[in-house]
Amino acid sequence: MSGAFGDMGNLLKQAQQMQRELDRAREELRSAKVEGSSGGGAVRAEVNGDGQVMRIHIRPDTLEAKDASAIEALVLAAVRDGIDKAQALREERLGRLTGGLNLPGLL
Repeated sequence: MSGAFGDMGNLLKQAQQMQRELDRAREELRSAKVEGSSGGGAVRAEVNGDGQVMRIHIRPDTLEAKDASAIEALVLAAVRDGIDKAQALREERLGRLTGGLNLPGLL
């Protein structure tokens, strides 16, 4: 009977260790930054590892065009690129900890 309880204790320790590692990885992701871009770098979006847009950079010559719809499309494309890169970073970092398992609510 004590063998089963010992196994449960080991499982609990492993789960706690995994939780600490996941918490550490999430914290690293919050401070990680990726950059999405569009228009050959005319617009860049800085996104953190959580997928939050932190900053938008627009090259001054892009603004000279004064075509609002074109600038809006460039901004949208850069933001989507940045968010896609942040998602890939999250999946890569957290996937290493979960052994590639897709755990709902984790990624």
